[in-house]
Amino acid sequence: MKDHVELRSGAYADSVTLLQVSRAVQAAPGVVTAQVAMATGLNLEVLEGMGFAVPESSPNDMVVALRLDDDAEVAAALAAVDAALVPTRPSSGDTTVAPPRTTGSALRRSGPGAIALVSVPGASATVEAMDALEAGHDVMIFSDNVPVAEEVALKTYAATRGALVMGPDCGTAVIDGVGLGFANAVRPGRIGLVAASGTGCQQLLALLHHAGETLDGVGVRHALGVGGRDLSAAVGGLATREALRRLDADPEVDLVVVVSKPPAPEVAEALGREAEALATPVELGLLGRGQRDLTAVAEAVLARLGHAAPAWPVHGADNSGPATGPLLRGLFVGGTLCDESMLMATEALGPVRSNIPLAGGLALSPTELLVDDHVFVDFGDDALTQGRAHPMIDPTLRNEQLARAAADPATGVILLDLVLGHGAEPDPAAMLAPAIEAARADRPIPVIVSLVGTDLDPQGLAAQRDALVAAGAEVHLSNAAATRRALDLLSRSTKGAAA
Repeated sequence: MKDHVELRSGAYADSVTLLQVSRAVQAAPGVVTAQVAMATGLNLEVLEGMGFAVPESSPNDMVVALRLDDDAEVAAALAAVDAALVPTRPSSGDTTVAPPRTTGSALRRSGPGAIALVSVPGASATVEAMDALEAGHDVMIFSDNVPVAEEVALKTYAATRGALVMGPDCGTAVIDGVGLGFANAVRPGRIGLVAASGTGCQQLLALLHHAGETLDGVGVRHALGVGGRDLSAAVGGLATREALRRLDADPEVDLVVVVSKPPAPEVAEALGREAEALATPVELGLLGRGQRDLTAVAEAVLARLGHAAPAWPVHGADNSGPATGPLLRGLFVGGTLCDESMLMATEALGPVRSNIPLAGGLALSPTELLVDDHVFVDFGDDALTQGRAHPMIDPTLRNEQLARAAADPATGVILLDLVLGHGAEPDPAAMLAPAIEAARADRPIPVIVSLVGTDLDPQGLAAQRDALVAAGAEVHLSNAAATRRALDLLSRSTKGAAA
């Protein structure tokens, strides 16, 4: 094999586009591996880990790294890169009106109530969001890596105009049944969600949708994401208060649920007081030590609606034998799912290491994701997405760490999540299932997966589940149940070794 690496100075394309380019080029004849990416620190580290020698570069350079068969022509592979980078242009259309040049001018052409969805590099997101607010519209900021001071400034300004800022780093929202970002497809109903959490919101959407298959009156009207930092001490719940006000005023909402990553205690206390003052009942699902997990929150919601919780589905339980080592390795694409599992693991195992450690937890460097300890990694954290698509779109980093964890004889159980929905990878199991199968090739490591999605999602919940089970995984709809199962397998192995 032979390698070819070149820099294209001043060239730029977003991370999702470059992911698609890489996949298209890798399918070309004679191409063994192709990585086309911006030269950010994280991407350079990944390329070096793949064995590529990258020349001195800057983040403004595009790196084209190709590994070819000996008889393949470099020129032909580069031609495939160029072809994949050519943007698709409309073949026809009305060209008499110039396209808008700013977010504000685009919104002025739209009708009232239009929401601006900002998905640009974090350094540029605030300008676009403020443009939307000044035009009199709500905004959803999908972008991450936005400074917290800018988030506070945006939400403070929005409060003066009665506007809602969803985000930054707002991955999921549902507005009157229409999903934005990584939203799951769910049946409508009279529940409203406020979510300082993307995958936490998706977990509730999935659980409530599953319950609604057999229970009448269970469905979601709105899910208003507010960004994972909204209930932090720095932001103080600015967007959460506006979202609660709107849902309380909506006559089509009978119950409001607030879900969040572990909030600042003083902000959680104030939120509780404000929730009690609303006319609409509010169920608080705030993760933290001593608090309920998200599955228990879903069960409490069902109880408020007069229903008993169903049995949450599990598939492939026969795949999981005893733990093969003393350590638990949790590799997540969802930050809140990672938080939830860490809280449960900490209670059972003591402090664990993570790149998003809990208060009092043990830190894990983003450059050293596998250490000799119980480890929980959120691959969607800002530090691991600079210049890269979110792992729900590009699972490369997570799959690499899965292989590393499987090769470590100290790994006893591997805990994963897989999140479906609009905007996510069209067939994520097609990449995760082979990685699981390879991880279990040399020894039967239990691999426990929480599969968050619905039967209406475009990926097909059943097809994704069956592929994972066929690869040797045990698959749960409930992330909390998956975590309990992983901890139980580890505990049994430890007790057996002690005996």
